[in-house]
Amino acid sequence: MDTLPEYKRMTPALRDRFERLKKRPVILECRDVVKEFQNGGGSTRRVLDKISFEVHNREFISIIGPSGCGKSTLIRLIAGLETLNGGDILLDKVPVTKPGAERGMVFQKYTLFPWLSVLRNVMFGLECAGKDRDTADYMARQWLDIIGLEKYANYYPCQLSGGMQQRVAIARALAPQPRVLLMDEPFGALDAQTRTQMQNYLLEVWKNVDITILFVTHDLDEAVYLSDRILALRANPGKINEIIEVPLEHPRTQEMILSAPFQATRRRLDELINPHRATMKNEFKIINMVGADHNF
Repeated sequence: MDTLPEYKRMTPALRDRFERLKKRPVILECRDVVKEFQNGGGSTRRVLDKISFEVHNREFISIIGPSGCGKSTLIRLIAGLETLNGGDILLDKVPVTKPGAERGMVFQKYTLFPWLSVLRNVMFGLECAGKDRDTADYMARQWLDIIGLEKYANYYPCQLSGGMQQRVAIARALAPQPRVLLMDEPFGALDAQTRTQMQNYLLEVWKNVDITILFVTHDLDEAVYLSDRILALRANPGKINEIIEVPLEHPRTQEMILSAPFQATRRRLDELINPHRATMKNEFKIINMVGADHNF
């Protein structure tokens, strides 16, 4: 009899896929990563404490956890936008000490340059990577074709919807052909319908581009739907709580959201992130301002 929790049960085919995935080269390593910030009184606050995990080539890993657990800090450390206080981050066995073209970054807020056209925004990363103007122009137009926005090459960001702006941001991050794409809640500001469209779009890009993705999100459904594995953190300080292999086949479909494996995995994530949900109502002092005749 299978005594595994439901969220860990897999078909033989899916288990075989994970075994094959583990045989791929490890391209990113976090070893005992520590990050501290200075408090106002001169003391330090440890945000991340001895975070260790490995990422294999072409994996899709989501990072979740309660507010304040250090999800965004971790992704910024991998991007080279923050400095470590301890441990190591290695990309292809080379220490990460600063930003580099081998890591693309997409943020939650639309970070396109408003004074540049869509085409010039995508060219920007290519030119920073040393491409000449003609080569950058040619490659940028190819990427606009891939994301379906070639007709908008001469538009400015303010003329695009939020979803279209993020598609341009993804193209700009991918154009220099990084090894890893880092995404910090990239769809958090989008409406529900556009968010679903962008999730499917991202999976399609990932399927067709040689890229490894680390994806920070607060949305548990999003994490389950997109990921191969999910890194669940706990807070104060941020530590790895559990790493979950998502028991869903590829390609992913919206119908999977109602499946037992999907729902079991989501429940497990909720347990990890909100272990005290049942007692939360006792933590808030709420004054009744409704008359007796109107009480529920």
